[in-house]
Amino acid sequence: MFVEELISRLREMYPGGYFHVNRDPYYMLISTVLSQRTRDEVTIPATRRLFEEFDTPQKMAEASVDEIQSLIMDVGFYRVKAQRIIDISRIILRDYRGVVPDSMNELLKLPGVGRKTANCVLGYAYEQDVIAVDTHVHRISNRLGLVKTSDPDETEKELEKVLPKYAWKEINGLMVLFGQSVCRPVGPKCEECIMGDICPKII
Repeated sequence: MFVEELISRLREMYPGGYFHVNRDPYYMLISTVLSQRTRDEVTIPATRRLFEEFDTPQKMAEASVDEIQSLIMDVGFYRVKAQRIIDISRIILRDYRGVVPDSMNELLKLPGVGRKTANCVLGYAYEQDVIAVDTHVHRISNRLGLVKTSDPDETEKELEKVLPKYAWKEINGLMVLFGQSVCRPVGPKCEECIMGDICPKII
């Protein structure tokens, strides 16, 4: 009952869900790689700038590291990510005929791709029933008492046990929005939160 009420309230708060400007698998993959340790307000414009210049794996694979770095230098670890983007693009062209793979095992073979990034691609681009656990999902799930875990991979496994499957692929977006606006890492707005009567306030 608690879980159903939580999902219902998050949907009420964010009826549009978590909007991604482009759900193309390749765009989603590169955008999510760029988003690692970087805020959305930085990632989104950086991704747009990058794809305005290099909008296919072929073009990205042929770009120089310096060209990519100049377009994404606002994001964290941009030098490392620039090389990863080129490497990922070359592997997709060589091993997958230019198509981003749609399985966890294959996505994890790509440099810089972990379970969270893979699940974002599988959930948002390929609409598979997966749970993408980022810092927001991990933090909020523990605060609300849905899980009691120490790392995101463990959180993913435990959430699969408590969340109804229909909510798996949308819970990331809902909790990201909730975590950015209300249940923030520092200074959560508990006094404004519509979860106040059901939250154990594990902060």
